[in-house]
Order: sequence, then C-alpha cells, then structure tokens
Amino acid sequence: MEREGRAVGAASGELVTIGEFARLSRLSAKALRRYDELGLLRPALVDPVNGYRYYDPAQAEEARLVAWLRRIGMPLSRIGRVVALDAGAAAVEIRAYWARVEAETAARRDLAMYLVDHLSAEGRAMARIPGSTGSTGNAGSAGGTGSAGRAGAGPLAIRCAALTDTGVVRTANQDAAFAGPRLLAVADGFGEGGAEASAAAIEALKPSAWGSGGGVPSAADLLNALEDTADSASRAVREAVASCAAPDGSGTTLTAMLWTGSRLGLVHIGDSRAYLLRGGELFRITHDHSLVQSMIDDGSLSREEAASHPQRALLLKALVGEARSAQVAVASRPDVRLREVLAGDRYLLCSDGLSAVVDEADLRAAVVAADGPEEAVRRLVGLAREAGGPDNVACAVADVVVEEQE
Repeated sequence: MEREGRAVGAASGELVTIGEFARLSRLSAKALRRYDELGLLRPALVDPVNGYRYYDPAQAEEARLVAWLRRIGMPLSRIGRVVALDAGAAAVEIRAYWARVEAETAARRDLAMYLVDHLSAEGRAMARIPGSTGSTGNAGSAGGTGSAGRAGAGPLAIRCAALTDTGVVRTANQDAAFAGPRLLAVADGFGEGGAEASAAAIEALKPSAWGSGGGVPSAADLLNALEDTADSASRAVREAVASCAAPDGSGTTLTAMLWTGSRLGLVHIGDSRAYLLRGGELFRITHDHSLVQSMIDDGSLSREEAASHPQRALLLKALVGEARSAQVAVASRPDVRLREVLAGDRYLLCSDGLSAVVDEADLRAAVVAADGPEEAVRRLVGLAREAGGPDNVACAVADVVVEEQE
C-alpha cells in the first residue's frame, strides 16, 4: 500500500488515502485524524496491519460541513447530531443553534451596555465628591437610578395581580402565575411534567428576599443575586420533571420580575413576554427565544407569516429536564438584567396563550383602560377567551406607585 495521494481499491469501492482526502476536502490530515478520534468523521477503511486511514471521496462534503460547523463555534457533541441528519433537518438544527448564539450575544450586549451606563453614572457621582479623582461627564445618564429621575417623590412600591385560565380548548392548565410585593412571574409549562415545571420555576423564586435587608444593594450585588435566582429556577425544574418518562421533553418558560425597592430584576427564558406601559405607549421588553423569532430577526419570515408558521411553538431556550434526546433545541440559562423604574409604570407579564392570539394594539387598549392590576388581568384573560382561547393563559400586571407615608 502507498501512504499518499493514490486511490486504492476496496470492496466498498474506490477509496483514497488520508493525504488525498485532505486535498479533496481542503482540510489538514491532522484535522481529519482529530475528527476520527472524536467520532465526527470516521474513515471508510482502516488498514488492520498498519493503521492507515482511507476515505470515500463522497465523504468530502461531510468533512467540509464538520469544518464549517466548527468555525461557527458549534460544540462537538452537537456537530455529531447535525451530521447524522438529512439536509433539511440539519438546516433547522443549525438555524436553531445560531439563533441561540445570537440571543445569548444580545443578552450579553444588553448587560454590557447596562454596566457601561451604570459605571459611567457612578464615575460622575464620584467626580462630584470633593477630593474625588473620578472623571467628569455630562449630567444625565440612561443608567442612572430610578430615584435620581424622581427626586423628592418618595420611595416606590408595586401593586400587582395575577390570573391564570385553562382556556376554551385545553382540559388541563400547565400555566402558572404569581404576583406579590417582591415578585411578579408567569410560566408556561409543556410536556408530561409541564404543570409541575411551571409551578416549580416560580416557587424557586419566592424565597428571594429582594431588598429586605438594610440599605440599597449595589447593581453588582443585584446582578449576582439574579444569576443565583435563575440557577435556582433551573435546578427546581430539573428536579420537578426528573420522574417523567422523558424529562428532557418536559419544561417551562419563565418570565419574572423581582422588585428590589428601587429597581426591577428581570429573569426571562422562552416565549412568555414582559411589556412596559409608559407614557401611554406599550413596549415589549423581552425577546422571544423561539425559532420563528430568529427567522423574523434575520428577515426570512414576516410577523404575519410567523403567526401561522408550522414551527411557531419551537423554543430555542427553556427550562427543561436533563437533555438527552429532546427534539426541541433548548438551553436552560435564562437571560437576566436590571431595569430602572418610574412612578406610573405599568408592567404586563404573560404567556403566549395571550400574546399569540391577541394583537398588541388590543393588549395596549386593555392595559391602558384598566383602573388597576386586578381589572387588567381580568380584561386580558377575557380577551384571550374571546379570541378562541386555544391555549392556557397566564398574566400578571404590576403598577409602580409612590409608597404612601404614614
């Protein structure tokens, strides 16, 4: 046998040496050996005497796909699954992976911008202290605290309400919602253990004693606490669905706000949503972790087309059980961030049982018209039922108010 550059005959057809295959696939022999060791691209034949590797020229396309997937940063374990799929399914898997990368990058970008604004504001505050060596800057920052924007207004508090409904079509309710003086949350469960997952996710957030200690916690402390809270919710869901026949097929979305006394900490994963009503305008402040949202983002799908897309329920991120063979591409790390608040703000959290069937103009009208959170959640559930109620519904509404002083 010859080592380099010559085709060899084999019972399975014409094979080439690793050197020739490296030229065909435009990969190095070292990379090919590495892919073999990792089980990503096996040679068609390994000589039992001298261990030389031989490849079928038809494997060149698969080898290039492995290389391309490595270049976009896909983990080796996921590459192994992708190359085993047919072309259409592989395309869906790659799109789902990249959408997740973009969502995580966007979350890191938002956090970075928040930290830049926050630290810039702290630097300006230090510069106003006699003897401080901090740099100066223009007054007024998007990262300033809520109290700075409401000087003299007094401490803030939230008034809130939550409501869930089975809907018109479903016979069981897997959605959960909670509204309390420190926590506002909705969760949309799915799979065999969906009801247990949604309840566990919210229950894991309740022990968080936000702002109950003395003094106002720093932004860094709040962000660390948010990360810990998100991890607790992830663990709680895994434990809740562990006894299911397919734990990786059960899970929940989670959108929650934790009130600190001066800020709201946002925890979000999945396609439940959070909205802010401020100045008469309704703003969506979360980004869906779904395949159709990623297609809207890259321009391959319009919002109108997304409403009837056959894969509109496919999540890219959710809280799930231990992933082994789940058909839904998910990750279990929620987005976390801090939001400054103003007196008069009204927040709406809801599952897609509301947002998927009621358009945002009608949502805004209902949220604006309601005298208080209790009336708002009743109106919103009523809208979902009027729209056919095809899914469970969960919603929670909170008003930011100036706390009455005795």
